[in-house]
Amino acid sequence: MRRLRNVKIVATLGPASSSYSMIRALYEAGADVFRLNMSHGEHEDIQKRHIAIREVEKDVGRPIGILADLQGPKLRVGTFANGSEELEEGQSFRLDLDEAPGDAMRAQLPHREIFEALEKGSSLLVNDGKIRLKVKEHGPDFANCMVMVGGTISDRKGVNVPDVVLPLAALSEKDKRDLEFVCELGVEWLGLSFVQRPEDVHEARELTKGRAALMSKIEKPSAVREFESILEASDAIMVARGDLGVELPVQNLPPIQKRLVRKCRNAAKPVIVATQMLESMVESPIPTRAEVSDVAAAIYEGADAVMLSAESAVGSYPVEAVSTMNNVALEVESDPTYRTVVDATRGGPKQSVADGIVSAAREIAETANIKVICCYSQSGTTALLVARERPHVPIIAMTSQIGTARRLCLSWGLHCVKTPEVDRFKSAVVNSARTSIKEGFAEPQDQLVVTAGVPFGKPGTTNILRVAPCDENLILPADPE
Repeated sequence: MRRLRNVKIVATLGPASSSYSMIRALYEAGADVFRLNMSHGEHEDIQKRHIAIREVEKDVGRPIGILADLQGPKLRVGTFANGSEELEEGQSFRLDLDEAPGDAMRAQLPHREIFEALEKGSSLLVNDGKIRLKVKEHGPDFANCMVMVGGTISDRKGVNVPDVVLPLAALSEKDKRDLEFVCELGVEWLGLSFVQRPEDVHEARELTKGRAALMSKIEKPSAVREFESILEASDAIMVARGDLGVELPVQNLPPIQKRLVRKCRNAAKPVIVATQMLESMVESPIPTRAEVSDVAAAIYEGADAVMLSAESAVGSYPVEAVSTMNNVALEVESDPTYRTVVDATRGGPKQSVADGIVSAAREIAETANIKVICCYSQSGTTALLVARERPHVPIIAMTSQIGTARRLCLSWGLHCVKTPEVDRFKSAVVNSARTSIKEGFAEPQDQLVVTAGVPFGKPGTTNILRVAPCDENLILPADPE
């Protein structure tokens, strides 16, 4: 199945989308990568979904990527004697470590690390920012606050601390158990929540031991401030606008999203725009006009992927949500303005041989009558560099590693194909020609561009380019002359 768009779609699986039939329907509607949310479901549930995805992959004959999204530490208040209380603007309210049920004057906050990091004037946001507290006085086990924005506070509501970097690891003990489970299960991507600094990514990399690529979720102001170093440490980025929109003024989100997407593109690292993209479709078969514009904006920016969360996990219309996202992408990418915007935001001059090779591949493809660019890549590096160029012609990412093919399913424009292993560039050219015809990208005697890194199997060595005919009768080096 060939997609007729470049941006990829990530669909979260959940109670509404756990069966083989539903997962296949989501794939056929346009989902390229499936997200397993480790915040919900036992390991047995996650394993069943993983098995179903692999069954769909086998039956459709196309690689499918899987993203396991770790929960991260969850900061919550304790319980209340009455279940909930009303806080009034201007009143005092105390947070402390006392396990006694809360009331209208105080509540437990069972996170000593927060009290240790607070400063006078720091903000504490409760229940997705609906309640805003300002710290007036604090100690190692308490914070006396003034209620700046009141509302209903109830049992175990979440707490955000936007003003300070918390001395908390991004990986809780639950996350470490989940990480080991999904790495052994065999996922391509690991989503890291609560990333505040590059050290959080380094810790996860030590634990994964190369078994999965790391995607940092940018959902805290500290991660925005440290973005360059976090990007360098990561394999991909998710702009998680949910928590980020709680901890930052909402008007800050659009420019931040644009800056982060641009930086990821320049670094040739995939970037997902996520959270509440088609939120109304949890309950409605059609989205709002504003949601459609939001999805379109991410596509115009050149994001690698857009993501569905609750819409496909627990919504009443999961297939319709994927289909809507697919249709929006098709319409946007057929708009001449799309190419103008994407081309204008292409990164500036690069410095390496690989940069020159992929830039030349794009220019040749767009100048001559080239039907497709084929990237032969064991590690995925060559394919990611070509995708960064956002060429006008299709890209086939060819690799003998099924893990690489699945991982690259997340990247803009890449049609991933598992091919036999080769050790000579001529073999790569022959396989590229045959694959281009078989997959419906070219006809015999059409022209294609082939890029690769020689010697094969050595990451980061993109150093060769050839324009070749799509001749399915080409002779492989091992064939008799």
